[in-house]
Amino acid sequence: MAKKLTVAIELEMTVPDDWQIVETEDGIGVLKIAPDQYLDLTFEPMVTSDVEGSWTNAVSEDFMEDLMDMVESESVSYELKQTLN
Repeated sequence: MAKKLTVAIELEMTVPDDWQIVETEDGIGVLKIAPDQYLDLTFEPMVTSDVEGSWTNAVSEDFMEDLMDMVESESVSYELKQTLN
């Protein structure tokens, strides 16, 4: 029997004023953080053999493929708001 897992991650960050939200040709929003440099904040698995120890994103390609096959949907959205200093 399988279970359904829902993970909700919300980040609020103060970023440089020149960062912009841009879209890829496929209409996917990403952040332009410098000329010719883009950032996509999305799902990245972190693993460890010791829950109190160091965590890493070094996983095997097979593990990553199996994990991504389990993902039924993913939603990432960006919103920039001007703040007063």
